[in-house]
Amino acid sequence: MFKTTLSVAFATALAGIAVTSAASAAVPTGPYAIFKYCPYNNPQVGACVVNTTTSGTLAMGATTLPITQPIVLQGGVIDTGPSPLYDAVGAATLSAPAAKVPGGLLGITNPLPEWPLPLWVAFWNIVGTVNDVTATMEPVDAIQTNFGNALFPPDDGSDPTAATLKVRVRLQNPFLGNSCYIGSAQNPITIKLQTGTTQPPLPNLPISGNPGSYDFETTDPDNGYSVLHISDNTLVDNSFAVPAAKGCGNIALGLPIITQLLDTLVSGAVNLKVGLPSASGKNTAIMSGKSAIAGTPSVLSSVQ
Repeated sequence: MFKTTLSVAFATALAGIAVTSAASAAVPTGPYAIFKYCPYNNPQVGACVVNTTTSGTLAMGATTLPITQPIVLQGGVIDTGPSPLYDAVGAATLSAPAAKVPGGLLGITNPLPEWPLPLWVAFWNIVGTVNDVTATMEPVDAIQTNFGNALFPPDDGSDPTAATLKVRVRLQNPFLGNSCYIGSAQNPITIKLQTGTTQPPLPNLPISGNPGSYDFETTDPDNGYSVLHISDNTLVDNSFAVPAAKGCGNIALGLPIITQLLDTLVSGAVNLKVGLPSASGKNTAIMSGKSAIAGTPSVLSSVQ
């Protein structure tokens, strides 16, 4: 009964009201201001969405990155079923601040005497002054969504995915250069988040997400313009694989002849430290936070 009532209410909110194109000249106001970067003028977009992850972890191989700063995913969707996430306008569709890698460079194994002496010297000089390594998640393909699955995890065996993220993780440190990445556009980390219970391969065991609690913010009782707020939701996946890091070690030593060797050695050391490549069943993403969604007619009705 609750699911049916909420579905009807949400469908009504998506229907919104008819508006004129003149409303597109400015930005949403009031409770719809959070959707200011939504592509609400795109006729394919039926709803605006914002998801903010405030806590959680991304575990890859032997390394776990805590989520300590908000990760914002925003844009527009066709409806609450399967839909691409249309890119935000004027802001990043996926905004993920750099996170510190626990241990930094200090956990990297230095395989002397295999490393050339100049590299060995540069490595320990840098570690002695700048140990911190940051990791930044970057999308490499269109994000796919199913907001309905996030609200109501299916129990009929159908695909439970609420959002599919294809990303790479950029590792940054003076020693690692500017092109050290885990994953790529050709070989991304593909995370399929859900609010239900996972069925991962071993050694991982099933974990469960949480759809959270729902609340409609009614801004016009006569017409039913509403923002649906979801709080305390958790999306999870522990079935994805993580490829090896590549492109690390592009530091200027004045020895271009060993550039490829540096990449091989440093990337290999990074992979040894992080525990990559890491097969499916050995990695976990847990992302907790809040979401908001509103029909584009309602968003447009607030534009001033």
